[in-house]
Amino acid sequence: MQGPIRPDDSRFDVERDTVLRNVSRAARGYDAAAVLAREVARRMGERLDLVTLEPRRIIDIGCGTGADLRLLAERYPRAEYVGCDFSLAMLREAGVELPWFRRLLPGGRAREAIRACGEAVRLPIASACMSLAWSNLMLHWLVDPLPALREMHRVLAVDGLLMFTAFGPDTLKELRRCFVQADPMPHVHRFIDMHDLGDALVKAGFAEPVMDMEIITLTYDSFDALMRDLQLSGAQCALAGRRRGLTGKAVWSRVRAAYQMHRRDGRLPATFEVVYGHAWKPAPRSIEDGRAIVNFNPRQRGRQA
Repeated sequence: MQGPIRPDDSRFDVERDTVLRNVSRAARGYDAAAVLAREVARRMGERLDLVTLEPRRIIDIGCGTGADLRLLAERYPRAEYVGCDFSLAMLREAGVELPWFRRLLPGGRAREAIRACGEAVRLPIASACMSLAWSNLMLHWLVDPLPALREMHRVLAVDGLLMFTAFGPDTLKELRRCFVQADPMPHVHRFIDMHDLGDALVKAGFAEPVMDMEIITLTYDSFDALMRDLQLSGAQCALAGRRRGLTGKAVWSRVRAAYQMHRRDGRLPATFEVVYGHAWKPAPRSIEDGRAIVNFNPRQRGRQA
């Protein structure tokens, strides 16, 4: 599946250890820098208005510092929560106390969400125990999202819902073009197309996938402000083919000059293509040994057809 999702070029493979190092370094100041992630979470939450769901257990996969758990707890105050992330540094910042009004519910108390350190491709969670799996801007950090989607399918109960977002191909298109002009080495990730993510959902076993996308444009005073924002949110380049040494002053100078061509009304734009997706876990059609499941509901005696 990796072929149709990302170009067949190992330079653009994402290095897991580099991503971990980047996000862990950013953990302490992440909440102040994650303006886009919070806005995407808010818009993602609005899409929950379109579904009928009263989840008992909710997992946030790639929870970071846990901000989305608080957002979800306001919507579903009776649910139990698990935040999962592969960065211990992020989880240490995620002391998520759920809203005070939980105390007003029968048996309610404002306890913390459970925090679990683990990989999206190997979730440390029992099978079929979650009602809602939520993942905000995490899947694009994986070389291939399919194993993670299969894990999300595994931990969901039947009729459970997966909701996720990821960055699409037009993300940071201005920065990508400027670097291509200045340096042959890759500097900006290639993100996954919405249709490929939809196909991956079906391959992972999900049903009724719904995909959508929108463009969000942030603007900056300067090129350095954009690069600082990416660094503070842990979103630096983690490509296998990136330049291993320091990028030279000449390259940076050419990139800055090229980016100035995008300036409008005194501001520099940065485009983010945000892909939204949700899908349901259907009842299985067969058991593990391959035998089909047949539902047989005999008519009651005397009941007319």
